[in-house]
Amino acid sequence: MKVALASDHAGFDYKERIEKLLQEMGHTVIDFGTHSSEQCDYPVFVRPAAEAVARGECEKGIVLGGSGNGEAITANRVSGIRCALCWSEQTARLSRQHNDSNVLSLGERTISWPMAKKIVETWLTTEFEAGRHERRIYLIDHPEDLEEAQT
Repeated sequence: MKVALASDHAGFDYKERIEKLLQEMGHTVIDFGTHSSEQCDYPVFVRPAAEAVARGECEKGIVLGGSGNGEAITANRVSGIRCALCWSEQTARLSRQHNDSNVLSLGERTISWPMAKKIVETWLTTEFEAGRHERRIYLIDHPEDLEEAQT
């Protein structure tokens, strides 16, 4: 699988570790930066990574920051992206099973490295359940059908 990877300075250490983990798992990584721990602006790196996923150039994406919040917000501004901010194996699993998330956001300052590793592994190996969740995913991208869905 081809995975887009991006972070700001606060997520740089985990980004580097995750890149190695992904390669060990047999995935191809496209690193959108940042390439150092010097202070920077996360949208510069996160948005291009999310756009690569939206265009189909990468199958999934992982974005990182201090909390992961800004990165998730930025990724979710890209049409077709369903970015989930995860802090546990359960949130990672559910984001894939129920929401078919295609981008994962992590906060380096909020979770330990062992937990981040478990989240990434869980997220990458969990399949979308489809079924009743398909309509919900459809409604995310089709707000014109929300009123009809309430009836």
